[in-house]
Amino acid sequence: MFTAVAESFLKQAREIQEEELRRFASRVAALLQGPEPGAEAADCLQRLHLTVAATKYPRKLDGKFVELLQTVLCSSKSPVQIQVLCAAILREMSPCNELILSCDKIQDAKLLSLVSSVLLAQGNKKVVSAVGQHVVKVLEGRLPEGQSARYLLPVLSNVISLSPESLTEEQTNVVSKKMADWLRHASIQQGVTQSSGGFFSPRSRQPGPVTEVDGAVATDFFTVLSVGQCYTQDQWLNMQAFSMLRKWLLCYGDKELKTPSSGDKSGMGSSVMSVVSTTSTSGCLLPPKEYLREKAFEYCQRLIEQSNRRPLKKNDGDLQKACLIEAVTIMDIICKQDSSYVCHAVSFLKTLHGRICGDASCARVLLSIAQFFLNHSEMAAVDSDAIYRHLFTDIPAQHFHNPSLAFEFVQFCKDNSQLFTETSSIFKQSFPNLFKFLAWNSPPLISEFVDLLPFLLDAGTAVEIFHLLLDLPCLTAALDIQLRSAALPASKKAASNPAVKPATCMEAFRHPLYKSMFQYLLRTSSTPEDAPERLIPLRQLLGFLASSPRVVQCSETVPVLLELFFRVVIEFADGPLINQLVVLLLQRSDQLYEIPAFKDDVYRVLSSQLVVLCNLHPAVIVEASTEILEFSGMVSNVQNKEAIFTQMVWAIGEYMSVSYDKRCTVEQINEFFETLEVVLFEITQLRPLASIPRYAPSTISVLMTTLTKLAARSQDLIPRVSMFLSKMRTFVQSPAVTSVYCEADLEELLIRATELSNLLKMPDVAQFVFTPPAGVGSTRFQREVNDSLPFALRIVTHLLEPSPGCMPR
Repeated sequence: MFTAVAESFLKQAREIQEEELRRFASRVAALLQGPEPGAEAADCLQRLHLTVAATKYPRKLDGKFVELLQTVLCSSKSPVQIQVLCAAILREMSPCNELILSCDKIQDAKLLSLVSSVLLAQGNKKVVSAVGQHVVKVLEGRLPEGQSARYLLPVLSNVISLSPESLTEEQTNVVSKKMADWLRHASIQQGVTQSSGGFFSPRSRQPGPVTEVDGAVATDFFTVLSVGQCYTQDQWLNMQAFSMLRKWLLCYGDKELKTPSSGDKSGMGSSVMSVVSTTSTSGCLLPPKEYLREKAFEYCQRLIEQSNRRPLKKNDGDLQKACLIEAVTIMDIICKQDSSYVCHAVSFLKTLHGRICGDASCARVLLSIAQFFLNHSEMAAVDSDAIYRHLFTDIPAQHFHNPSLAFEFVQFCKDNSQLFTETSSIFKQSFPNLFKFLAWNSPPLISEFVDLLPFLLDAGTAVEIFHLLLDLPCLTAALDIQLRSAALPASKKAASNPAVKPATCMEAFRHPLYKSMFQYLLRTSSTPEDAPERLIPLRQLLGFLASSPRVVQCSETVPVLLELFFRVVIEFADGPLINQLVVLLLQRSDQLYEIPAFKDDVYRVLSSQLVVLCNLHPAVIVEASTEILEFSGMVSNVQNKEAIFTQMVWAIGEYMSVSYDKRCTVEQINEFFETLEVVLFEITQLRPLASIPRYAPSTISVLMTTLTKLAARSQDLIPRVSMFLSKMRTFVQSPAVTSVYCEADLEELLIRATELSNLLKMPDVAQFVFTPPAGVGSTRFQREVNDSLPFALRIVTHLLEPSPGCMPR
């Protein structure tokens, strides 16, 4: 209901015309110029703000009205709500030419915050710099009675986001020192609750100490995880300083890594000694940046210790985890800027990892810890493989269905893929687990996996990833069954009777006959030795989920990743790997999950990549001849896998030649010829049936051309081809055929048959065109002949069949 009401208000605001807006602004101006703008003025300003914010294009307001908004904003007599609304309207109109605001003389922190928000929205770097300079100047001095710097820190945070170079070194030192003090020296007493006044108001009591999230009285310094009924101004500053600490350290921390040389033992010794001195040195003796790092590190340690407490409220538990992520990230930044903290941080975070690694709710924290060890484990000389192994084994398997975690995890892998490939083999070994994220969250993660896939591929993983991509929709279905099975009550999870065939997928998930298949498909690490043929029964079993929206969405990502897979693989593939991929390509075309659109898209990709692989390694036709003969000799493949079959037959005709492989023999050519001859005869045979099957004319044409090419290389076969080609006229003129094929297709087939027949009447020419001598196949002339074969055939036809005026028919 709220959405409908909000949409109605937005629609009304968008439909307001300029004239109506002008009249409304005049009414608002009259209210603002009254003696005391009240509730009516506030209501009208809210409506005006909605109107100027509801459209994508900027709304125009009268220049005098804009000046009035600025005057009301800066007036000390204006109520705070009116000032906030005026600032909001001015921000929505940015950039604004009528702006005359300046923050130079403003000392009131609240007003400075509002005016600065308008100035920063203009997007002018000079203005941003001026705001930053003035805010730091105000922070550096003593604020008037009752004023608080807490209103200025958000402004400063925006300044360093928009233009970090606005502040000088001296100014950053001032803020660094203040931030360190705010982090470390906030009061540990609760603030005084403001009394509402009145006769029955309770007497104000002396404020008590802040507590920990578990209710215990805090005995250490205040942090964002300290709990109180009311907070003091310095406690608010403490929380705000922590919220902008990461950004501040990244902008103004010392970015030089103080990493000693691996061969410099004295350097490492001084690094360890520096840890002791850093944690015990008085802050007044340290430069401001180092002082801030010291206090920030202590603050993060305190947060990590506080996160070990059991919270009384769920919200405090969520806050604990958020603070853990931020604390580990800040410690990572500090260690990058000052390597003397590394050894201490490593020990501290290893303990933290041991404490939370079994807590499923802390998965995001584990990502931050892994990032820290990726950045620093080499310098600290610690073995981090156990951390990475737990991360890549348990998290994807248990949390693949959490979309936000899936995105963060894959983004983490993408950002560190180069580092992982250089430092640990666990990353590549865990790719079956990573693909669970994609299988369950396909549309949002496809672009991330496009970037990630090249780092997972090498000669050792290519074949298994090829199988995994083709089985990705099946994996989605299996994950669905896994989640359903986990949600079943314990009474229904009993093991199935091995002697009874399972009736449903839920029963099959626990049935001994299918259990090993599910385990293979849901494996957490690479197992290249296992044969994927074992999944055939499982694909059939999971067929009822083929229409599931999640499975269909997943299937739509496979063609994109398959094309990328082949683009990457051809960069490093050698002959044996190409042979293996071609054979698997032909075999897996029979073993796909039953989604018609998915199969068509996969066939399209596989057929185009088959040509690329054969062109890259033509010897595959000879080296994998057994499997290729088996595939190309099946008439069912002509119709069911037309694109792949056609390209395979073309590759046979193109590369089954001594020009490409000296091992090619006449016997092999004859064997391929006889296999394809049977197929062509079968699909062009005239049968006394009411209807004959229709095959693609392009496939028939490629079959005829390939047989002609093979006959040109083994000329004993020429009479057999010529006889077949001469019968094509009878085929195309048959009533049964003309009822299935269109006239244009039949005409093209007859023309091609005539051209090929004419070429075979000149065997030497045919042999040169189809089978260039050794050393000629790569010449420019031969490439041009191959590229324009139809043109060459037409020339031969023209030579052998002159025009009717030259010779009687």
